[in-house]
Amino acid sequence: MHFGNGAATRCRDVLPSEFGSCSDLNTTRFVRRLIEAERPDFIAFTGDNIFGQTSVDAAESMFRAFTPAMESKLPWAAILGNHDQESTMTREELMSFISLMDYSISEINPPAEKGIHGFGNYHLQVHGVLGSSLANSSVLNLFFLDSGDREVVNGRRTYGWIRESQLCWLQGLSQKLQDQRLDLDRKSTDSLTPALAFFHIPIPEIWDLWYKKFIGQFQEAVACSSVNSGVLRAFVSTGDIKAAFMGHDHKNDFCGNLNGIWFCYGGGSGYHGYGMAGWPRRARVIQAELEQKYREWTGVKRISTWKRLDNERLSVIDDQVLWELQ
Repeated sequence: MHFGNGAATRCRDVLPSEFGSCSDLNTTRFVRRLIEAERPDFIAFTGDNIFGQTSVDAAESMFRAFTPAMESKLPWAAILGNHDQESTMTREELMSFISLMDYSISEINPPAEKGIHGFGNYHLQVHGVLGSSLANSSVLNLFFLDSGDREVVNGRRTYGWIRESQLCWLQGLSQKLQDQRLDLDRKSTDSLTPALAFFHIPIPEIWDLWYKKFIGQFQEAVACSSVNSGVLRAFVSTGDIKAAFMGHDHKNDFCGNLNGIWFCYGGGSGYHGYGMAGWPRRARVIQAELEQKYREWTGVKRISTWKRLDNERLSVIDDQVLWELQ
């Protein structure tokens, strides 16, 4: 969202006819319209929630940025990008603040785990339908990871990356969740609960998608780290991560498949962040559909996605299936 200071913060990269009355309030209006149109069960924010360089008070800007989510009374979660900490709060303070906001189910880090790099590494479970056999079990796992902000490697500045300690935690947790599902239903042919991952800074392999089929717009360079920490390899090794969702590059809104996992941008949704004049701000919607067996709702059978544009009709574009139970 790249939220600044509210009505006093001007928009970037909008048409001349839009500039005069455009501010952070346009971002707030767009998020509210999205929630009203989609009526979601959950909202995820993929970082750069505020633009720290221009935010006078980080806590106030964060509160204003997440106000539509809190007003909706829906559960929501967030991670940090590379700009959130550039104002008056550290990354740890920001994640602590976010975790305490109304209806937020964000976490700073796993309480029982020590030594995980960063702040905002956590896991959420989506349980099955109330009254079903999976009511107390996860049918969809959501992994949130802190990809950092800026680093210096061999004397050169680069973007942050997901570290080995985070990937070890993720792989261990994924295996534990899979073992729990097997214990629950050893007769099931589909004992692997699907998972989705959320982080801010893209991995270096996203560059490879330029030469492959992708759905959406690839309009700017991939601003990744110069360090390849093996995120793709780790994700593939888990076997359960079906798609990952990133922020950071505002003019990219595509999905592409790498080694069986879809990696998707959402496109920029905030008016104080850079974009392209005449190219509407946008956000990505994710839908998980449940399977029905013997008149009972069971696990997830399909995960699909599309984008909503901030235009008069809130247009829906690029509807696609990311994963389907075989």
